[in-house]
Amino acid sequence: MFKPNVTMACVVHCKGKFLFVEEIEYGKHTLNQPAGHLEPNETLQEGASRELFEETGIRAEIASLVKIYQWQAPRSKTDYLRFLFAVELDDWIEPNPQDADITQALWLSVEEFNHYIQQEGQCERSPLVIQSVKDYLSGERYPLSILNAFDWAKNGK
Repeated sequence: MFKPNVTMACVVHCKGKFLFVEEIEYGKHTLNQPAGHLEPNETLQEGASRELFEETGIRAEIASLVKIYQWQAPRSKTDYLRFLFAVELDDWIEPNPQDADITQALWLSVEEFNHYIQQEGQCERSPLVIQSVKDYLSGERYPLSILNAFDWAKNGK
């Protein structure tokens, strides 16, 4: 049976810059949005908020759903369903990663992001990282009410 990994990511935007997290993967400094795997007994929105806090130390309101991606990582052949959420901040918040795997969190413009990933020993985690920014910038948004965590114990027969 096919069982893709479910992940959530947050595009965090403030004054023309985006919040990225850096970790070491396959020996390279790698940028991603704050993101991670859905855990048991957690809604997608709860998971996105948890990952945002764990990877950046920031607690912020999730504004909307931007996109849902289906992707297979070419190196590992792992399949993912990635739910991308938007977070808009009025002022920059100094990140303070709680997760030991995150080496730093960076506020970068698209140009600064592109410069970063072109440097020796640095890259983006996947093509979904910049695609997520592009989709955010396109203005496409969906209300969070489109997502419904159905509780069979409460609502079943």
